[in-house]
Amino acid sequence: MTTTMTNPTTPKAGYRLEGTMLEICSCSAPCPCFLGEDPDGNECHGVIAFKLEKGQARGVDVSGLTLMNVAHIPGNALAGGWRSVILIDSAADDAQYEALLDAFGGKLGGPLADLAGLVGEVVAVERVPIVHEAQQVEGRLIAQGRVEAELAPIQSSPDGTTATMHDSAFTTVKGAPAYLGKSRRYRVSMPQHGMSWTHDGQNAIQTAWKMEFEP
Repeated sequence: MTTTMTNPTTPKAGYRLEGTMLEICSCSAPCPCFLGEDPDGNECHGVIAFKLEKGQARGVDVSGLTLMNVAHIPGNALAGGWRSVILIDSAADDAQYEALLDAFGGKLGGPLADLAGLVGEVVAVERVPIVHEAQQVEGRLIAQGRVEAELAPIQSSPDGTTATMHDSAFTTVKGAPAYLGKSRRYRVSMPQHGMSWTHDGQNAIQTAWKMEFEP
């Protein structure tokens, strides 16, 4: 079934969400999409994972959950037209699932509605066990049977400091560093949705993330 994200003019309620945003994709590091530039090869095969350390959507506590947008981006990310599969942590109960889908689907308005507006087609929404163990772009991200990634930071000095950038197009916390890394391993396997790719040694970026909106 194909659905399309919409932005109703009268949102039902707001949200306060805080955690990290992790982007893994087919571009070289650092990803030009993150800077608002065109992707390498004029398309991007990406995963954007939102780990919600704390927060609520439509009054529902969604702390500790992860939502992933697996996307084929056909050009500049800011131009929209993304073709996406949304994966929601199976640890979410029904109320949490619906609240996350409303927030990230744009139904609650605010900046998440702007983000949802970049998606031209939502091919599917699925509940799946998710492991998100990445910190400063070191660790792993797994959506059972669909996404598998192992990540390593790019070190900017002999003391092992992770390279960072600040105030990029997709940095949502003013002044917070975006940590730069590469994928040791990056696989997406969803042939039923026309999404299967392998891109090892390519871009990975992780940054603090926060979105708030009260209608």
